Amino acid sequence: MATIRLPYVDRFKDRHGTWRYYFRRAGKRVPLPGRPGEASFMGAYQLACASFGATKVSTSVAANSVDAVAVAYYRSPNFLSLNKSTQTTYRREIERWRVKSGSKAITRLERRHIKEQMTERFEAGGPEAANNLLRIIRILCGYAVELDLRRDNPALGIKKFRMRGDGFVAWSEDDIAKYLDRWPAGSRERLALVLLLYTGQRRGDVIRMGRQHVSGDAIRVTQAKTGAQLAIPMHSELKMVLETLPKDGLTFLTTQYGKPFKDSASFGNQFREWCDKAGLPKRSAHGLRKSAAVRLVEAGCTTKEVQAITGHASLREVERYTKAAEQEKLARSAIARLTESN
Repeated sequence: MATIRLPYVDRFKDRHGTWRYYFRRAGKRVPLPGRPGEASFMGAYQLACASFGATKVSTSVAANSVDAVAVAYYRSPNFLSLNKSTQTTYRREIERWRVKSGSKAITRLERRHIKEQMTERFEAGGPEAANNLLRIIRILCGYAVELDLRRDNPALGIKKFRMRGDGFVAWSEDDIAKYLDRWPAGSRERLALVLLLYTGQRRGDVIRMGRQHVSGDAIRVTQAKTGAQLAIPMHSELKMVLETLPKDGLTFLTTQYGKPFKDSASFGNQFREWCDKAGLPKRSAHGLRKSAAVRLVEAGCTTKEVQAITGHASLREVERYTKAAEQEKLARSAIARLTESN
């Protein structure tokens, strides 16, 4: 059998005698499935080349395949104009779809195929996973239309699976107290909760915060997801904690090695471990963002005031976060008025 040699590809034989292949570039390594020449391998290789800006390589991947459209999409302004966190999210979902469908012709994709795959994803991972798949298929099929590979986008008009909430559980006051009881003052674990709870920001924005973002009595944040620029006055609890931290360092939060967290996912995984050790296995960093909004509502803040802290793009998003707290607040006000009128 002829050997196919491709730039940036390394291989080694594992302890079972099986050859393993990796794309290596810019100090990073990406595993490649199968063997050189196989559709799954070549599709993954093309995507890796596109991702790391490597020289374009002619391969046998069909021009109308999902792999080929994904490669073209990664190089397009549609993708490159997205912020880094969104690119990472899209790439992760595209890669998952490519594993199963990369070598298939996107020109032959029909609505029934999409619904079947969504059902499979729903059974394996629930409604959010199925809806994420639909979003990615819709994006790539839309780009296939731009490339004149298709006349239509078969994913348009397909309904998402209904979800209850957004999948993230808001922390109760008892949850917060339990976490603080487990992690003492001065610990990284406690610092993480205080930053999340008193700024109301996403985990990706929190891990980038440092002294350079403090201006007077406020922390200034440029949100990675929305680009919104916020000045968040520091709560007294947050200010007290930050005053105890060392003056050096690029970020308030660091890994166990004293380095900034690589990305939001690595911090999210670490924070979940801290929650598990505190006896809160179903709690997350994003749940604290919801709790921050709920606390603001319970303190009497308007929806716009909450939005000024959280930086949500629309009031509707804020209302979705704070619906339950707002309902209880209004209900108590209504009963109080009824009581006074009797």
